[in-house]
Amino acid sequence: MAKMKAAMAAVLVMEKEGISQAFGVPGAAINPLYAAMRERQSIAHILARHVEGASHMAEGYTRARAGNIGVCIGTSGPAGTDMITGLYSAIADSIPILCITGQAPRSRLYKEDFQAVDIESISKPVTKWSVTVREPGLVPRAFQQAFHLMRSGRPGPVLIDLPFDVQMAEIEFDIDTYEPLPVYKPAATRRQIERALDMLAAAHKPLIVAGGGIINADAAALLVEFAELTGVPVIPTLMGWGAIPDDHPLMAGMCGLQTSHRYGNATMLASDFVLGIGNRWANRHTGSTEVYCKGRTFVHVDIEPTQIGRVFTPDFGIVSDAKAALELFVQVARERKAASQLRNFSDWAQRCAERKQLMHRKTHYTQTPIKPLRVYEEMNKAFPRDTIYVTTIGLSQIAGAQFLHVYGPRQWINCGQAGPLGWTIPAALGVVAADPTRTVVGLSGDYDFQFLIEELAVGAQFRLPYVQVLVNNSYLGLIRQSQRGFEMDYCVQLAFENQNVDDPALQSYGVDHQAVVQGLGCKSLRVTDPEKIEAALIEAQAMAQQYRVPVVVEVILEKVTNIAMGTEIDKVNEFEEIDCRHPEGRQGLEMAGLLE
Repeated sequence: MAKMKAAMAAVLVMEKEGISQAFGVPGAAINPLYAAMRERQSIAHILARHVEGASHMAEGYTRARAGNIGVCIGTSGPAGTDMITGLYSAIADSIPILCITGQAPRSRLYKEDFQAVDIESISKPVTKWSVTVREPGLVPRAFQQAFHLMRSGRPGPVLIDLPFDVQMAEIEFDIDTYEPLPVYKPAATRRQIERALDMLAAAHKPLIVAGGGIINADAAALLVEFAELTGVPVIPTLMGWGAIPDDHPLMAGMCGLQTSHRYGNATMLASDFVLGIGNRWANRHTGSTEVYCKGRTFVHVDIEPTQIGRVFTPDFGIVSDAKAALELFVQVARERKAASQLRNFSDWAQRCAERKQLMHRKTHYTQTPIKPLRVYEEMNKAFPRDTIYVTTIGLSQIAGAQFLHVYGPRQWINCGQAGPLGWTIPAALGVVAADPTRTVVGLSGDYDFQFLIEELAVGAQFRLPYVQVLVNNSYLGLIRQSQRGFEMDYCVQLAFENQNVDDPALQSYGVDHQAVVQGLGCKSLRVTDPEKIEAALIEAQAMAQQYRVPVVVEVILEKVTNIAMGTEIDKVNEFEEIDCRHPEGRQGLEMAGLLE
C-alpha cells in the first residue's frame, strides 16, 4: 500500500486501464489531476480550444481503433456543460468516452459557488453513469467502475466529477495489485443461432443488415465470412458502413431516406427476410415501419436487450454482442454447408448485383459553379483505398454517403444519431491522434466547418496532419432543402458581401475561409474549376505530410443543389439526373424486375 493524493490514484488507474492519450482544457478546479499527469508523464495531452471540441476529439480517438477509449478533461462549471453535446453524440452511437471534470470543494457545493454546477444531474441522461465522487477513497474505484461500464454491454460514455478537495486528499492505494474488472457482454446461444438460420433457410430473398455494433465489436471479418458462407447480400447501415467492402460482390448498397443508394433501397424493397446484427433500426434507415417491414420477416441481434422491439417487434430476437453472435453464425453455417444443408441464394444475389451495377446517380457534371456531386467523384479518384473519412451532418455528409466508397471498418467515422454541427474537425483530429500513419479526410459543409473552426489551431500546434474537404455553398443546405416543404428560404443564407475579398466572384460567399485557415496556422487550397478538384486533393495530401498540419481544400459550389432524399424508402426524390446504365433505361430496369 502507498499513500498518495486521490488525483494520482486516478491517473495510475487510467494507466492500468490502457489510457495513453487525453484531450482537454486545464482549469483551477482540475489542476490537481493535471499535476499528477505532469508528474507521471504517461498520458499525452492535447490542448483543445473549446471543451466541446475536446469531447469530440475523444470520440474520434475511440472510433479510430478497436479497444480505444478517448478521455476528455475540463474544469468545473462550463467545461462540464460544454461536454454535454459530446456525451450525447457518444451515447447515441454507443461510443465509450471518459469525461473528467473538476468541481468546487465539497463544502461549497449547492451554495452557488463560482463555476459550481450539478454536472452529475445534468449529464445523467446522456451517460451510462455520471457521478460526483464525494469521498477521496472512492476515487480509484469510481474510475475502475467507469471503465467496466464503458466496456460492458452496449458501450457508452461516463462522466466523473472530482471536487477539488477530493482530488487533493491523501489516500492509501495499492496500484500494483489493481486489475481491470471483467467485461460483461451477452452472447447468443447455439439454439438461438440455429433458429435464426432455420428462418433464413425458409426465405427466398434474404438480406443481412449490418449495423454499427459490428464495427464496435471488431467483427467485420466475421460478417464477411458469414455472408460468403451463406451467399446472402449485405445492406450496411450508415454506422455499419465499411463492415463489408463497397466492391464486395455481396455488398448490396445502403438503404434509407437520405444516406442510401438507389440499388440499396430497391434491394431492400425486393427482399422477404432481414437479419439485423448490431443495428437499431434508425428512422433515417427505415422510414416508416409500415413500408420498411411490409412483406418481410425479421430477426434482430443486438447487445442491448431493450433495443429489441423498441422500434418494431421482430419475428425473432437475440440478445448478443455482435462478435459473439457472428462467431456462432459462422460456426453453424460452416457445419451446414459441409452437410449440404445451406440454401442456394445465388440467383437472388445476382439480381442484387445487377441493381448495384445499373442503378446509379449522376456525378460527372462539368459546369461552374461546381455541382457538389462532382466533388465526391473526384474524392474517390484522389484518395487511397484505406482512407478514413470523418463527417457529421448536412448535405455534404448525405451526398458523401451516397457517392463515396468505403472499403473497411472504421474508415467511415460519422456521428450518426446526434449529428452536431462542428463535430467534424475535432473528431478528425482525434482520429489522427489515434493513428497518424493513415490518410484521414474530413468532410464538411461551410456551416459545420465554421462551428468549431478554432480547433484547426490544435492540429497546427500538435502537428496532426489531415485533409479537410470544405464544400462551400454559403447556405445551411440541408435546412434550406427541408424548408421547401414550407415554401420558404428563411434565415439559412450564410452569404454576405465580404469587403475584404478582392475576387468579385467570391465576395458574395461571405467568410474568407482561406484567410481564417491560414491565420490558424494551417494550409489551404481553393478550387473553382471542377477539372482541378482531383489535382488539389492530391496536392493537399502531399502538403499535409510536408507541413504536418491540417490542409483545407475549399471547393466553391453552386449555392442551391437538392440532394436525393425522401419520406419513405420507396419515395426518394431524385432531384438530379439518374445515371441509368441499363441499355433500355428505366423501362428496361422495370422489365428486368430490378425495381420491384
